[in-house]
Amino acid sequence: MPDGNDNTNAQFLERKLATILSADVAEFSRLMGEDEEQTLGIFRGHRQVFESLVAMHRGRVFNTAGDAILAEFNSAVEAVRCATDIQAALRTRNDQLPPSRQVRFRIGINLGDVMVHGQDLLGDGVNVAARLQTAAEPGGICISGSVHDQIRNKLSLSFQSLGEMNFKNIQQPVRTFSITEAEDHGALPAPKPRGAKSTPVQWIVAGLLLVAGVGYWSYAVKERIKADRTREIAAGARSAEAPAVTPAGSAGRFDGAYSGPICYGETKKEPERCYQAKGTISGSKIASTWTMGREEKVNMFLDGHVAKSGDLNIEIEMRSQADGSRLARIDLTGTLRGGLISASGSFLKGRPATLNWHKVPDAPH
Repeated sequence: MPDGNDNTNAQFLERKLATILSADVAEFSRLMGEDEEQTLGIFRGHRQVFESLVAMHRGRVFNTAGDAILAEFNSAVEAVRCATDIQAALRTRNDQLPPSRQVRFRIGINLGDVMVHGQDLLGDGVNVAARLQTAAEPGGICISGSVHDQIRNKLSLSFQSLGEMNFKNIQQPVRTFSITEAEDHGALPAPKPRGAKSTPVQWIVAGLLLVAGVGYWSYAVKERIKADRTREIAAGARSAEAPAVTPAGSAGRFDGAYSGPICYGETKKEPERCYQAKGTISGSKIASTWTMGREEKVNMFLDGHVAKSGDLNIEIEMRSQADGSRLARIDLTGTLRGGLISASGSFLKGRPATLNWHKVPDAPH
């Protein structure tokens, strides 16, 4: 008599639709081979920023293994917003490092059906996200057609179609797109189109364009240059605008509480160190105070200016709680885009410092 346990288990197997974000580090083996301790220190700092932004966008990290991170979201829009914020924040951190030592993530995002196994998620919905990540450039993002269909009219992004791509152990080709630009964060690394299926009609069209394309190409290039120049002039005008002045009784567009990690870079004697902090923006000012240290208490004073363009300057002073003497000062510069503050600078004889804060959602009334 056949055993009915398999059928019983299948009946109680929970499935759901989820947006899966898969990320891992490009060239991780090379980086570890060259300097294990430094690579792990940078990776831990990156991962802290990564997980903070996932939580900000109402996601959940459900699996980590080595340099890989898997997160789920109920919304494809939030997953993609999170991915662009992550790459922008990590780019700020990587800018403090030589190009050969930068720890850069590839990210893939897929919307699909998944199986729930405790706190973990399994199935093709997860596997496709992991494969999409391999198609992304270091620091870049690739998404499936199912994600593209959900977000294309909801976010200010530019896409590059990579066609239908075949991935290892995935039965059906996957419509694949690379995100090439995010309005708040600028250009993203994008791969050259590969793996797209070509049809006879496409070859005929390509031939016709080749014959008649020289004149059109010349015209298109001129128009593109003209449009780019117009955007550059407009951007220059915006950056030259005066700092925002908030009228009495009205709120500035950046107003609110922001929180996240502040990290001190690794030195020959000190490992990288990160801690959580919070500040408040009101009009064109950002400010905060907090206390650090277990035995010798240190008071931290943050003060800064936020321009109308979103550019900001921050000064953090460390003062001894015992006698009020100034112990150190950190000067940071950066930007505020899409609710994310990304700033970098240095202190204590050039030790690098970074600040990556996100806007704290307002409490429901």
